[in-house]
Amino acid sequence: MSTRRLLAVVVLVPLLAALALWAFAWPAARTAPRDLPLGVAGPAAATAQVEERLRQHEGAFEIHRYADETAARAAIEDRTVYGAVVVTDGGPRLLTASAASPVVAQLLQQAVTGQAAAGGGQVRTVDVVPASASDPRGAALSSSVLPLALSGIVAGAVVTLVGLRGLRAVTALVLSAALVGAVAAALAHSWLGALAGNWWAEAGTLALATLAVSAAVAGLAALAGPAGIGVVAFVVMFLGNPFSGASSAPQLLPEPVGAIGQWLPPGASATLLRSVSFFDGAAATEPALTLTWWAALGLGAVVLGNTLRSRSKGAASATDERALAAIG
Repeated sequence: MSTRRLLAVVVLVPLLAALALWAFAWPAARTAPRDLPLGVAGPAAATAQVEERLRQHEGAFEIHRYADETAARAAIEDRTVYGAVVVTDGGPRLLTASAASPVVAQLLQQAVTGQAAAGGGQVRTVDVVPASASDPRGAALSSSVLPLALSGIVAGAVVTLVGLRGLRAVTALVLSAALVGAVAAALAHSWLGALAGNWWAEAGTLALATLAVSAAVAGLAALAGPAGIGVVAFVVMFLGNPFSGASSAPQLLPEPVGAIGQWLPPGASATLLRSVSFFDGAAATEPALTLTWWAALGLGAVVLGNTLRSRSKGAASATDERALAAIG
């Protein structure tokens, strides 16, 4: 038995290390635009050349056409596109939104200005929705994803291991998530100045992100036992965090990693936090629903697990009573 355990450790540790390296290093090493939504604004005759040059980056951009700069700005503020090239009589103008992704804003600037320089022209860049002046690279916002996930895992594990069940467990999970949301908003918004939206909306987003993880941990543990803690922790840490695109953008990750990341709490929370903090809630519905489903299903599983356990104990007690009566 001891030899088997030794072999299991010797094999399992390198396997987990390799899996962690694959999950975190592979998406980062393959970062590149893939169908990145980009607008082109101006008369069709004038934008044809710009579109042709953008299409030379095969598969990199998903082109959206707009009549003028006003429409392009509205699309950026609605999070339909990450930026737009506006063709004017004075030359092309690049509109970006560093609040959506500083990495994408820089990438667009390099791509568009490089093409203009090759054609002998210059491009003026306008940041339509800038990131916070205290966090121009979005480092604080993207770094908040991992602590929220860890907080959720710890909260769900503690609720399970201390033996809270049913409505008591649900109450503990909701209150702990609310407290985490308030503390995180106080740090990220009030202290660091990394967030610039409505304080209460940001606190609610951070709380929902935490609850989505903690409820999933406690819910699966209520149905499958303590092993459920490890399963959810694995999914969130080894898939959710590296696939979130929080430090770049989902469209910069290899397919289908970017899409998968948005179905998991870390990716959905990063997207929702950007929308709430910088875009007045634009494009917030999908990530909000994703987090809500995770939280609702997790809390439902907590209640269901407690009900099934109570029925099982009741059935066992009834069986024991019948056995004793037969003996009597």
